[in-house]
Amino acid sequence: MGDIAKGALGGAWTLLVGWILPTALNLALFFLTVAPSLQGLAPLNRLRPATGGGTALLFLTGSLLLGLVANAAQNPLYRLLEGYLLWPAVAYEAGCRRSRRAKAALADRLSLLRLERRERETGELPPEDAERLARLRGQPRTERAARRDRRRTAAQRALVHERLARYPIADDQIAPTRLGNAIRRFEEYGHDRYRLDTQVLWNELTGCVPDQVRRQVEIARTSVDFFVALLYGHAVVCFLAVLTLATAHPDTSMLWSTIVVLILLVPVWYRSAVTSTDEWAAAVRAMVNIGRKPLADALGLVLPDQLAKEREMWTMVSRLSRIPYHERASALDRYRTAGEGGPT
Repeated sequence: MGDIAKGALGGAWTLLVGWILPTALNLALFFLTVAPSLQGLAPLNRLRPATGGGTALLFLTGSLLLGLVANAAQNPLYRLLEGYLLWPAVAYEAGCRRSRRAKAALADRLSLLRLERRERETGELPPEDAERLARLRGQPRTERAARRDRRRTAAQRALVHERLARYPIADDQIAPTRLGNAIRRFEEYGHDRYRLDTQVLWNELTGCVPDQVRRQVEIARTSVDFFVALLYGHAVVCFLAVLTLATAHPDTSMLWSTIVVLILLVPVWYRSAVTSTDEWAAAVRAMVNIGRKPLADALGLVLPDQLAKEREMWTMVSRLSRIPYHERASALDRYRTAGEGGPT
């Protein structure tokens, strides 16, 4: 019974902290700042409880229902922030180009610092590295950033590494937004390292890893969910505050203060969501690294000893999930003939 309760509470914890709690905070903000200006509206007066207990019940019920709705709609909410949903093609391409430039700029800054350090340690660089160092020093933007980086401590320069690590390794996987890139980097990790398509085999992979590893992924995502829900809730409250300005008796100073503060906070929560993906990415990487062998065993496959052979095995497994069933037999025959492992 204790294990059942622990599992139930564990699953509810991610929902509570990730979606219901930020929804409750935004609903409380609405009641404190926007709702007083709506007292003259007859429909809302009929819904307003007559007692304090009724108000508390309305608040709890509203937080629970709206939190569940937000949780159910999390995929489109994430895709909008990642740049995949409702983005015009022109805006999408412009965002991808901007992300590629930002990634290249960070890589150049780190390369410049690394080459300068090697130059100090060895006294002279190989011709190729010396030419690259001169080229990087000739870039005004890179040199300006490098001057600031040289004054920073090693711990502060490590933040530049963290920012670069939030981009996908492959440039063709770049997304138009920072959150999209921060999430895409660990979505492509399995494919980049092992050719294991975790997007296709996600349910199989999560079903094979130990409970502790799967739980780490869920908990790590909860922090990102919290800031995403808080961000969207602030946007909704801000929009309602703008509409309330057109009512008969608005508290103008309170509403404008709310609008300004929420507009300033939305970028903060967005940046916090991006930063919180670091733990999520680490948990997914751990799940891929640990879960490869249990996944292969569950699929009736022998995990090869060599990485090249393993990559070919996972490539074939990922393809099998996409091709029609009547073509799978011939694909498996080709796979077995290649001698790279296969169903036992």
